[in-house]
Amino acid sequence: MAHGWAWANFTWFASAYDNDDDPYRLLTMVQIAGALTLAAGVPRAFESGDYLVITLGYVILRLAMLMQWLRAAGADPEGRTTALRYAVGYALVQAGWVARLAFDQPTYLYVGLAVAVGELLVPIWAERAQVTPFHPEHITERFGLFTMIVLGEAVLAATVAVQTAADSRDGTDVDLLVLAGSGLLLIFSLWWLYFDRTTQRMLRSMPTTIIWGYGHYLVFASTAAIGAGLAVAVDALIGHAHVTHLQQGLVVGIPLAAWIATVWWLRVGPPLRGPAVAASPVAAVLVLAAAWTSAAVPLMAVITAALAAVKTWAVRRTD
Repeated sequence: MAHGWAWANFTWFASAYDNDDDPYRLLTMVQIAGALTLAAGVPRAFESGDYLVITLGYVILRLAMLMQWLRAAGADPEGRTTALRYAVGYALVQAGWVARLAFDQPTYLYVGLAVAVGELLVPIWAERAQVTPFHPEHITERFGLFTMIVLGEAVLAATVAVQTAADSRDGTDVDLLVLAGSGLLLIFSLWWLYFDRTTQRMLRSMPTTIIWGYGHYLVFASTAAIGAGLAVAVDALIGHAHVTHLQQGLVVGIPLAAWIATVWWLRVGPPLRGPAVAASPVAAVLVLAAAWTSAAVPLMAVITAALAAVKTWAVRRTD
């Protein structure tokens, strides 16, 4: 999620101070280089627990963002205090990530958690001085685009799993086709729920905006987990993963229920009134209950599609 956090911070900065001059472009390229370095270190981190390359990439990425805020401090006298707070906060946090490399487990984990909390607190502390002049339409558009990317990755993960399963079997497998169709219906329903017209009035104050922005990390994480869960369900179907029906249901159902609840909290609940407000919490409970059935993924897909239909009907009726 480091990429997502850095991307969100850059989105907020770009919404307020995107002048697109040469230094801005060069620093953006440095950020991209840092992100690529971070990605290159992921295999080593998972295989041997070596986080040096990941940390280096993240520090490169964030120091470029620090320079952007220093430029904003020099160019915007009214917002200087806020910009300097961002710069100081990011500098301290990056020092924390580097210092973390000197510790062994379990201290390494505890220091990492503390620094991660520091990352989350920097924007809250900085914005208390003066709110940056962000544009709500720009923010919602960018977060929507990122959500679309993560949904696409979930589709890709499920598609690759189904393709691999199909290649390993002779002839047409009805169970595999049902699972593939259910996964597609599920992802399409998530797309429909997220992008329906219910968020125009969400970013009216900085506290609400911060909650909305931070809440999207649950959306991004649960979306990716749903894609991974669908891949596990496919592997279980062809015997490559030895898990029970309940475990298959839970690896999809838990992130799906979290997704439905989070999106309802961030986007659906506030604008709707009446019985339709309860549709998402009820659907989240039903999705978890479906994990105990032998046809968990198809049933979850039907529940999510029904939720999309109910929500669409409620929104259109209030338009």
